[in-house]
Amino acid sequence: MSLALLSLAALCWGAASLEPTIQCGSENGPSPEWKVHHALTPGDLWELRVEPVKTRVALEEYSLLMNISWILRADASIRMLKATKICVTSKSNFQSYGCVRCNYTEAFQSQTRPSGGKWTFSYTGFPIELDTVYFIGSYNIPTANMNEDGPSLSVNFTSPGCLDHIMKYKQKCIEAGSLWDPNITACKKNEKMVEVNFTTSPLGDRYMALIQSNAVLGFSTVWEKKLTRTSVVIPVTGESEGAVVQLAPYFRTCGHDCIRRKGTVVLCPKTSYHNTPDNNRRVLGDWLPLLLPALLVVTWVLVVGIYLRRRHERIKQTSFPDTTLLPPIRVLVVYPSEICFQHTVCYFTEFLQNHCRSEVILEKWQKKKIAEMGPVQWLTTQKKAADKVIFLLSNDVNTMCDGTCDNSEGSSNDNSQDLFPLAFNLFCSDLRSQTRLHKYMVVYFKEADIKDGYSALSVCPKYHLVKDATAFCRELHSKQHVSAGKRSQACHNC
Repeated sequence: MSLALLSLAALCWGAASLEPTIQCGSENGPSPEWKVHHALTPGDLWELRVEPVKTRVALEEYSLLMNISWILRADASIRMLKATKICVTSKSNFQSYGCVRCNYTEAFQSQTRPSGGKWTFSYTGFPIELDTVYFIGSYNIPTANMNEDGPSLSVNFTSPGCLDHIMKYKQKCIEAGSLWDPNITACKKNEKMVEVNFTTSPLGDRYMALIQSNAVLGFSTVWEKKLTRTSVVIPVTGESEGAVVQLAPYFRTCGHDCIRRKGTVVLCPKTSYHNTPDNNRRVLGDWLPLLLPALLVVTWVLVVGIYLRRRHERIKQTSFPDTTLLPPIRVLVVYPSEICFQHTVCYFTEFLQNHCRSEVILEKWQKKKIAEMGPVQWLTTQKKAADKVIFLLSNDVNTMCDGTCDNSEGSSNDNSQDLFPLAFNLFCSDLRSQTRLHKYMVVYFKEADIKDGYSALSVCPKYHLVKDATAFCRELHSKQHVSAGKRSQACHNC
């Protein structure tokens, strides 16, 4: 009995231990570890990347920040690693410098993650300015001792201008017209006239419209203060079909240097022929004897169709009141790595979404988030947010997976992380709580195949698809409780 208790305590301790995460804060001066001599120090990073990201700071205002991600080198020196320091230097009209130190919350016990793959972390910060060159350097702490060559890794990053798909949301770019869509249309009315139509902006009150080919063929100034659709006819001095229309706005913040928009001159559509009143009356008199019977038939069909549709809706509401009122729920699906993703997981995900009004959470769809948070922290967060946690089992191990769903989503033999053992450990930690066990369910496609190591799952409700499909969907939207006796037995099986 004591041996079983010790084994259970060791398992619960292992399930509760967390993988290292980072806690970042500003540190512009030298790190304290630099002043102390260290017998061993960690090596440099394996990889360092920088990309801009958009974050909302107000209802219609965005902030552009750097997303700096790095991968640790998988060697023995990782055991000495305590923190990583990132320093950013900008070179533009005004030079700036800043550093952030990211401490690791736990000591590294292995060179790679327990689930496989190198250790990956990221930090979002350091605001980005327009058309600026940034130098990003990284240093692992403790750093090399004095008079020793310190390993480091650095990259350069040049921020784009206002026409970039992310930078256009910067406030300075918005004020220069980056989000303004004038929707320019221009057509050649005749050899001497071009009609230009565009939508004005409330940012300014003056616009210059130019018709250009090899030279300027004509131009005109438009004055308008409010948001509206406006039109201007511009006299031209040459062939204008295919010429470029350039619209130069004059906004308050950018003056003559605002973002210009372009369009192309095409031929104006010809005016359609209009019948005279006498012709219209004569044509109407010829068709009237045929139109009246057809109109009566169409009216009768519409009336019958509306009646049948309303009758069908009343029958549907009477026969299926529960399914139409069920609110959507969030479902976290975990499965062993040997299951074929295309055949089994994709089919089950489509069934949950289409037939059980469920929002599905799959680790295949959140690989980047898992890399940032770590598998245990991600899985713990998703378990708390989910209404149900489903262990998907299948003894049909098929190595030939066809294209039932998109192959780019992953397959049974890729290098993705197997979260099934981690999810099982979290399940074991919840066996002591009567209120948490209602979340867990087991689903299988053939006969139940619960391995010896996961026999504790036998206390969960088990459903055989597609045989128990109706009962399974009903169970998703209800709370089931496991008896105290089963729960106690399951604790020993963990």
